[in-house]
Amino acid sequence: MTVWIAIGATAVGCYLVKLLGLLVPAGALERPLVQRLSALLPVALLAALTAQQTFSANGALVLDARGAGIAAAALALVLRAPFLVVVGAAVVVTALVRAVAG
Repeated sequence: MTVWIAIGATAVGCYLVKLLGLLVPAGALERPLVQRLSALLPVALLAALTAQQTFSANGALVLDARGAGIAAAALALVLRAPFLVVVGAAVVVTALVRAVAG
């Protein structure tokens, strides 16, 4: 039963946040600072999520094959490779490091 309460509370909370967003005046959204923040916030959140998922395990800081995959993806991005090549490079390097390291 507590799971359903949590699901219901989450659904209501999401609805209220969405409603709150609709109630923000248009003039507040047209400010340059708000526009810059709204453009950069998704990128920052995705980067933080990627770093947390890559460099942590059970609450501890780790450096394993996932770090090598991220480094390969970063190198592919610097070289301006297409998205699928970036993802492929990360996958291949991660797999190779895991195969070599055991």
